[in-house]
Amino acid sequence: MVSAFQGRLYYVRVSAYNMKGWGPPASSLPPSAAPSWRESDGREPRRRGHIEAMERLLQQVRATHTHYCCGASKLQNPSRKQSVSRSLKHLFNSSNKFVKTLKRGIYLAAVFYHKDSLLVTAEEQIPIVEVDDSYSSSLMQDFLWFTKLSCMWEDVRWLRQSMSVSMSSSSTLQARHKMLTAAGQLQQNLLGTHNLGRVHYEPIKDRHGNVLLVTIRDTESQHSLFSGKWMQVTKLQSQRKSLSTPEEPYALDILIITIQQDILAYQRRSTHRLAPGLYLGYLKLSSSVDQIKVLVSQRTPNMLCHARVRDNANVSVSFLLLLPAADDVCSAPGQSNPYTPLSGFLHLPLQMFE
Repeated sequence: MVSAFQGRLYYVRVSAYNMKGWGPPASSLPPSAAPSWRESDGREPRRRGHIEAMERLLQQVRATHTHYCCGASKLQNPSRKQSVSRSLKHLFNSSNKFVKTLKRGIYLAAVFYHKDSLLVTAEEQIPIVEVDDSYSSSLMQDFLWFTKLSCMWEDVRWLRQSMSVSMSSSSTLQARHKMLTAAGQLQQNLLGTHNLGRVHYEPIKDRHGNVLLVTIRDTESQHSLFSGKWMQVTKLQSQRKSLSTPEEPYALDILIITIQQDILAYQRRSTHRLAPGLYLGYLKLSSSVDQIKVLVSQRTPNMLCHARVRDNANVSVSFLLLLPAADDVCSAPGQSNPYTPLSGFLHLPLQMFE
């Protein structure tokens, strides 16, 4: 029904029609009903003002940390000779160069793409820098923290300065500070841009002790951000000389092999939007000791699993009564799960889905 008003009673009679004509009309049961959907046209968005409020909070935190960092730096009062020595050491430090082969440790790779081309170094390698030569059992928590930088790459330098003052002997802060340092190297010294894109939803691991964190950015054109060049993905894959075996590939080989079908495809599908209408969503969470994951479809990983109901987006009370109770669809950890997904689905960390 088009142009119906909420709260007004409407009466409906139904007649059937075939080749012999119309049949007798029959009244509906109940004889009348009032629309109970939620009117959304003309309403202010729920998130109106939230972004501005969060920005104000961030500015307050930044101002507090800046004051604290400045006070600590004045107490240290480093001499000019120490500053020059540190600058020279930073200039000739090998960690400021791209990594060609992976040894045991954590690495950060920056994937910049435009259509079917990738931005590579002069040696035709994906830009990769070393984060650390080892990692702890809290790697996943550090990684989920690192993914939040996708929304604030421009604050990496400020975060490094703030964290270096309060780092002390905390292993967690030290690991995260090294992630910030690696990101800063890519931004300032190597790529020359603050925006590294979005962090891929999971790190790439191999059996050789390597962990590869990947950032992905879709550029508007093939402009070079450093002394590199653009290369077709297929050409990069064909020219790659692997040092590993197919049974135990290195993390870099896994990245190059899956970059077209998995990583870039996931990035493109994450930007899709649903057409206007009414959808029934399905929220399925799975929890473990260190994280919570949500079930999504590979075709639309930025949305919950869903089914389209109709073009009309209005929601009625009778439709909400169709939803099952939580006890009917939840199972305790360790029990057999009758809702285990088939192929075509992903379990994303909840922080990544948000």
